[in-house]
Amino acid sequence: MMIRTRFAPSPTGFLHIGGARTALFSWAYARHHQGVFILRIEDTDVARSTPEAVQAILDGMNWLGLNYDEGPFYQMQRMDRYKQVIAQLLEEGKAYRCYSSREALDAMREKQMAAGLKPRYDGTWRPEPGKTLPPVPGGVEPVIRFKNPLDGIVAWDDQVKGRIAIANNELDDLIIARADGTPTYNFCVVVDDWDMQITHVIRGDDHVNNTPRQINILKALNAQVPQYAHLSMILGDDGQKLSKRHGAVSVMQYDEDGYLPEAVLNYLARLGWSHGDDEIFSMEQFCTWFDLDHITPSAAQFNTEKLNWLNAHYLKLADNSRLATEVTKRLAARGIATAGGPDLAGVLGLYKERAANLNELADAVEYFYRQIHPADDLLGKHLTPDVMPVLKALTEKLAAGEWTQAVLHDAIQEAVTANGLKFPKVAMPLRVMVAGIAQTPSVDAVLALLGRDETLRRLNGYLGV
Repeated sequence: MMIRTRFAPSPTGFLHIGGARTALFSWAYARHHQGVFILRIEDTDVARSTPEAVQAILDGMNWLGLNYDEGPFYQMQRMDRYKQVIAQLLEEGKAYRCYSSREALDAMREKQMAAGLKPRYDGTWRPEPGKTLPPVPGGVEPVIRFKNPLDGIVAWDDQVKGRIAIANNELDDLIIARADGTPTYNFCVVVDDWDMQITHVIRGDDHVNNTPRQINILKALNAQVPQYAHLSMILGDDGQKLSKRHGAVSVMQYDEDGYLPEAVLNYLARLGWSHGDDEIFSMEQFCTWFDLDHITPSAAQFNTEKLNWLNAHYLKLADNSRLATEVTKRLAARGIATAGGPDLAGVLGLYKERAANLNELADAVEYFYRQIHPADDLLGKHLTPDVMPVLKALTEKLAAGEWTQAVLHDAIQEAVTANGLKFPKVAMPLRVMVAGIAQTPSVDAVLALLGRDETLRRLNGYLGV
């Protein structure tokens, strides 16, 4: 049997981290089994669905590299198919028209709640042998309800949560089409999963309550019932349910915040799933290992500190030219051009082990490509009268020599030794004059990358030459 999974977000907002994990697990399961991964956009909520949200989903999937084999399919483009299946259910007596008004339904539920009963549709318009239905009211467009079994249980072996069984008498007759004829979410999902031959539905556990209804409809259609795996929720750093307040931001916000997609994916893979003690692994390795047996049924807690640690790890491994592309975009957004300056890839090679994200990298290397303005107190602290003659002599020597890191290092060391100074006494003011800050990587490496002309221009600007 060909494994077929799907990710089916509703475009009513951005693709958040919980949805991204669901997409990742569905994608990885298909890849593990050489199956098919499908993207389906469930856009039947016309009032809340937006083109911008659709694009945000596509952008997030693309950034993460979760490539889909089929789709994206849009439910709004499948309306004729849903109506065809509804007509089939009506013809087979597995669905019926309900003319109960909103007021009648509200009164029904209030009466049930007052009696301590679970509010549910009472089956007024449900046809049964020997039952006389009320007269059809004039001018009322009916909803279509699915004729749910009245007895027995609906059960499934959830691949994460284990055996789940629900008594059918706990479920009322679900509305599968509204009065205006538009099909409802739970019905569209069933038809889509049937038509797309989905074998495994991997989704959040907020859908557990939908599952028995969907299984009953699938059985009424004589359709194959897929395996279900319901993923537990993700908690924020503070232990609260993940929300906008507690870290449920758009996947693309992680891009804006300077994370690499492979770090986000690696972190998400470990958010509720494990392979022994392995913490760092490629997506190729993840797909080889991934199964549903090792997904924990308990809630997973997001840990920003761990994500940052993973991101720093992947930054160190990243190709410098790739980092240069990302940092160039970030510097350009600040109005800083890298053209004409030092080779950015080389500069990033000096700094990438010191940064936790791409934005920190951009912050760190800015001074190579813009005018610097050291604080007055920093200048006063390091450009002291006793060291100024040493710095002038050193600058003259640097100007006359070969411009390599080794030569620069030797020249600085000679100036330190000849004047009986400690190395920071010379290195710190050099950093302040060329970088505007007192802390940088090896000062000779900084000068070598900055280049002869720009280094001398900056030094001489403070030395009065």
